[in-house]
Amino acid sequence: MKAASFEYSRVADVDEACAILASDESARVIAGGQTLVPMMVMRLARPTRLVDINRIAELSYIRSDGDVISIGATTRQCLVERDALIAADLPLLARAITFVGHAATRARGTIGGSLANADPAAELSLIAITLDATLTYRLGGRTETIAARDFYIGPMTTSLPSGAVLTSVQFPKWPGRVGVGFCEVNTRRSDFALVAAAAQVELRNDGRCSRIVIGIGAVTDFPIRLTSAEEQLKSGTLDAATVKRAVVEALADVAPLSDLHASAEYRRRVAVSLATQAVADARSHAIGKTRDAN
Repeated sequence: MKAASFEYSRVADVDEACAILASDESARVIAGGQTLVPMMVMRLARPTRLVDINRIAELSYIRSDGDVISIGATTRQCLVERDALIAADLPLLARAITFVGHAATRARGTIGGSLANADPAAELSLIAITLDATLTYRLGGRTETIAARDFYIGPMTTSLPSGAVLTSVQFPKWPGRVGVGFCEVNTRRSDFALVAAAAQVELRNDGRCSRIVIGIGAVTDFPIRLTSAEEQLKSGTLDAATVKRAVVEALADVAPLSDLHASAEYRRRVAVSLATQAVADARSHAIGKTRDAN
């Protein structure tokens, strides 16, 4: 099978891309094409036009902007994986991105493409939700922003307005004694996650938790934060029993997905285990950093 016929436009700037998208609601942006192209080949997607944004140089960058790290939408995932700034200031992203697809797909796949695709199992969407990232897009000659928590509204569905182009994402930096943990379960390494969990903690000098975030992916229609568990665990020692109890309570009102890959009960049970492990790993990571500093 091959893709249905389509028109192709290689644009010079973001506003040109927006203008084309506004004039043709069936047009789609292409950068890495790691999801869109296979869907087109199987005719699950039939865009009338592809708008290629790869030559817009200002969309590919990694930089420190005050208290955030900004990443351009067309930045290749492999560059993020190898970047020293990401390793130093966004260790959770640095750890999670190694779980994204395969080395070959990370060489072409982009940060913005993964975020905008909104797959419930996508690691990058989970990290954006967990770290409370902000996404920036261009529409009608204006630059707008939206919080990651408001960006995802369903599986493969976002609140990005029609005709808009995602241009960047901003992840907040965490100062202090910070540790991270990331775990996922899948049928094979590099397959889509059946359940994923991410955690980042900041410890006080006495070893107690001063700040914590916990995210769960592939369990619901889009990644979620376990905010009630975070509130319970703040100022505590993050012992395993307390963490597990807080996670169980936080997931009590969550309705996990059930499909041919995993049942709802399996996803709930594994989410508890992975979230507990992610927090334990994050705590150990933070303690290890302190020992290294001493």
